[in-house]
Amino acid sequence: MAAPRKVIITCAVTGAIHTPSMSPHLPVSASDIAEAAIGAAEAGAAIVHLHARDPRDGRPDQTPEAFLPFLQVIKQRSDCVVNITTGGAPTMSIAERIRPAERWRPELASLNMGSMNFGLFPMLRRFDGQLKHDWEREYLGNKDILFRNTFADIEHIVTTLGAAGTRFEFECYDTAHLYNLKHFLDSGLVRAPLFIQTVFGLMGGIGAHPDDVMHMKRTADRLFGDRYRWSVLGAGRHQLPIAAMAAAMGGNVRVGLEDSLWGAPGRLATSNAEQVASVRRIIEGMGLEIATPQEARETLDLSGADTVAF
Repeated sequence: MAAPRKVIITCAVTGAIHTPSMSPHLPVSASDIAEAAIGAAEAGAAIVHLHARDPRDGRPDQTPEAFLPFLQVIKQRSDCVVNITTGGAPTMSIAERIRPAERWRPELASLNMGSMNFGLFPMLRRFDGQLKHDWEREYLGNKDILFRNTFADIEHIVTTLGAAGTRFEFECYDTAHLYNLKHFLDSGLVRAPLFIQTVFGLMGGIGAHPDDVMHMKRTADRLFGDRYRWSVLGAGRHQLPIAAMAAAMGGNVRVGLEDSLWGAPGRLATSNAEQVASVRRIIEGMGLEIATPQEARETLDLSGADTVAF
């Protein structure tokens, strides 16, 4: 009998989309982020995707110094793969966004594969009455966000971080982003195996209908063949349905409070570990197994935890 396929679970523990007034369970301080990441890893996440926040009001903080306290704790207490964002917040410049990964040289960094409109304002209608900080209302209500990721920006991130051995989680929010990635693969600036995270349900990107998932998978298959490893991110209430669909189709999955605050309809998730446990039950219920951090490293051809600068 063939061994069960291993599914890589990524957990994005805090992000820069949700704001702290939306959920008391969203990690904000460095210690909270560290504990959330370690808890997610203990629940079965092989990879943790990390942003930092200002502990005073929870706004996104992309200074390298904000990352170091939780990076060190996670490394000391867990063998999980650390993935540092280069997306930061969509209102930040490329120069700001690349700094933590450039300084701390993680095994893996996220890389957004195209510029796009980025709409957070639908959340303002739902949460407006409970926002505690002025920056949250201004940030969420902004209908003029252009999330910049030009070809020059992407090339700068690839060459700067790639020189230090960092590999990439290529975040693709729409079909054109897959074609952009194909350009970089054909030009030799990135190499296989590509770790492609297709993102569904964020305003400005592709939707979250099963047809959208199928379309992105078919396009990636046609462009990359066996040279990529597929993972999915479903925003909000789409998180687990899209994860289940992808796992059944041979993919990997991402969960976490960056992408969804919910543990069940109408109920906030109490932790990132809760979401990891939920998707793990789905995966194992299909007769599949979750990948260990070392198995994820081997699958994605990562450099190893001993090569990072934290």
